[in-house]
Amino acid sequence: MAETRTLRGLIVDYGGVLDEPGGTERLLDYARRAAGAGVRTALFSGAHAVPDECAEAFGTVLLGAVRGARKPSPEAFAAAAAEIGLTAADCVVVDDTGVCVRGAVAAGAVGVQHVTAGMTLAELEILLGVPAAG
Repeated sequence: MAETRTLRGLIVDYGGVLDEPGGTERLLDYARRAAGAGVRTALFSGAHAVPDECAEAFGTVLLGAVRGARKPSPEAFAAAAAEIGLTAADCVVVDDTGVCVRGAVAAGAVGVQHVTAGMTLAELEILLGVPAAG
């Protein structure tokens, strides 16, 4: 019998995900609702800064290297998960680049490659059990 995996963390990239025209507010709203449902959240970006409205929607903001590792290294995603008190295996990572999604998966996380807000929200609803619409 397969072991059930409980996902308790959400790690989201900024560039290419949260700067999508028309999708940003929906994704930020989801991050807030997920946090309200007990999911630990982090915004993880290679950028030097992110808009305040994005940062405020997440419990933790990680910019650049984390514990000496940078995306797409699996160690970076493991470190990001550790920053929110989890292992990578406890987390869903959303990124728009395949190489970063593969890095997250190599760390043990569930990776979601962002294409559109609607597609990403549908996947997150299934993976985290938090409804995609408020």
